[in-house]
This record gives sequence, structure tokens and C-alpha cells, in this order.
Amino acid sequence: MATSTSAGAPSGAVDQERVQRFLEKVIADGGAAVAGLCTSLGDRLGLYTAMAGAGPLTSARLAARTGLIERYVREWLDAQVAGEYVTYTPGTDTYQLPDEHAAVLADPDRSTYAAGFFTMLQAVYATEDSLMEAFRTGEGVGWEEHSPALFAGTAKFFRPGYTAALVPEWLTALDGVVEKLERGARVADIGCGYGYSTTLMARAFPRSYFRGFDFHRPSVEAARGIAAERGLADRVSFDVATAQDFPGEGFDLITFFDCLHDIGDPGGALRHAEHALADGGTCMIVEPNASANAQENTNPVGRALTAASVAVCLPSALAQHGPQALGNHAGEEAMRRIADDAGLHHWRLAAESPVNRVYAVGR
Repeated sequence: MATSTSAGAPSGAVDQERVQRFLEKVIADGGAAVAGLCTSLGDRLGLYTAMAGAGPLTSARLAARTGLIERYVREWLDAQVAGEYVTYTPGTDTYQLPDEHAAVLADPDRSTYAAGFFTMLQAVYATEDSLMEAFRTGEGVGWEEHSPALFAGTAKFFRPGYTAALVPEWLTALDGVVEKLERGARVADIGCGYGYSTTLMARAFPRSYFRGFDFHRPSVEAARGIAAERGLADRVSFDVATAQDFPGEGFDLITFFDCLHDIGDPGGALRHAEHALADGGTCMIVEPNASANAQENTNPVGRALTAASVAVCLPSALAQHGPQALGNHAGEEAMRRIADDAGLHHWRLAAESPVNRVYAVGR
């Protein structure tokens, strides 16, 4: 009797070419996972920033520009060349970061900056043992159980997209909201984290008042510091509160930026939002652009999002012991049903980007 593979096919029927191709894919993924550490180091140590626009540099020159040890810098540069992040010229023994790559790796203020994603890796990998236990018990791993790298990395990753699209595209796609903000409106930003979304809106609409709420105290404290640095403390405030008990009412706009799926009781959060809305008020729900159909997520963005859901989103929701743990790819229909049950019956896809979908929701 022939032995069987895990796929159920006889061992003699295995397509060795497919095995080899998949082996190469797994090795490439492993290399990318290790290289992600190098990307995070380059971002956090300022190596990419020092190379941006500098032209060809020797490892010694880059080390001098960054105050780092040349031997480590050279090793890092060789890994960057292997990953095709950096180019190398043997004749002059120099390395160069192409301008197009610098746009992605070196400037946090550019909409294309993506290096912040890698800051999260140290936090994610550090919770592997906790996740293993969660898989066995069904318990969660709370947001607050992660290291600060997760909070900082999440803020760094989402900030460029919010900077590029929040005010000029997403808010303008909401019926009548910009006009209210220009006249003077009351806004609640739920799950605000470091408050980048809150302060972006506040800078654009000086006649409105913004309140950011998050259950994670260190993030709220960071948000207060950022608002003070930007001179916005007179019309922006941040407080520790959950999505189900944040104070205030009569809000013209209530926002949920990439956080509703992390909440153990998203229905309770939306019911509270419905009560806190002013007449004619709007909820803006920003969620990851991932599908409830697993096959539709077989693309780079879908892969990153669904993996993040395993590592962070689903465990965070389960840790709250609420009635629903959505994960970040529950899909539009599931979210819409939850909103409808909460009394928010008007639902519309208002805008979309490769990473996010933006919904306008109201009574």
C-alpha cells in the first residue's frame, strides 16, 4: 500500500517540480522575514535617511554620517544589495540608495513611506509563545501585552496613508462633512492610538474641536505629546476610554481608523457611537482592504493584512472577551450587518485605497 502525503496523494505521485518551486518560495519567504529585521534597523538607525540623495557612498562614509560602526554598516549594506534595496558599484566600492527606493524607505512624511511596517516585527515575533498558548486555549493576547514597538510601528505604518488621503480624499467623500468641519464641528476619533489621524484633521479644520479616545494609556500619552508639539492642544484633547464608554455626545463626526475589527464588541462600540452622534451626524469607518473570501487575499497587501490579523487583530479582540472577534478581513457585509443592528442603517463605500476601505455610516 502506497504511503500518503499530507495532501492525501500517494507519495510516488508528488510533482517534484512543484515541490521545488514551493521550496524556493518558502526559502524566499524566510529570507524576507530575516531581511525585515535589516529593514527595521536601517529605518530606526537612520541609515536610509543618511543615504537618501547622497549619491554613492562607501561603507566608511555612511558609518561616519550615521555615527555607527563601519563593520556593521558594511554587513548591513551587503544584505541590502542582496535584497535589491541598494545598488553596489565594485570599481569604487560604493553603495547607493536609488531615489525611488528612498521614497519608500527614507522619508516618513511621504505617502509612499512603508518602513514603519517593519518596526512592528520585533513586537509580533516576541509574542509567538503567547500566541501558541492562545491557539490552544482560545484566550487572547491583548494589545497592551505587546512591546512598545507595536504601537510605534502601527502609527508609523498608517501615518503616510492618512496624511495622503484622509483630508483631501476620504473626508471629501463624506456627504456634507467637510462643510461642517469648516464651519466648526465636534469630532470624536475612537481608537486614536498616537493621534495622527486626529491631529491631521485638526490642522486642516481649525474651527472644529477634536477628541481622541483610546483604551491604551501609553498611546494616549504619546498623542498628547504630539498634539502639543504641533501647537494643537487648544483644540485637540486625548483621553483614556473604550469604544463602548467614551464620554460626550452631539458629535458631528465619529471616526474609527483601522480599529473597529480589533474591538471585542464592535456592535457595542457602534451602538455607543449611534447614541453619541448629533442629528445628521456621520460615522466614518476605515477598515483594511481585505476580503472575507480567502482566495481574494492572495496578493501582497492581502497577505500582509491577514497575517497581521493572526498575530495582532484577532488575539486583541479575543482578549476583550466580547461577543464578536472579527479579525481584520471579516468583509463589508459582516460589518454592515453589525452597523445596521446598532441603529446605523445607512452604509456606503465612500473611498478606497490599496490598503483601506472607507465607509460613510449614519442613522
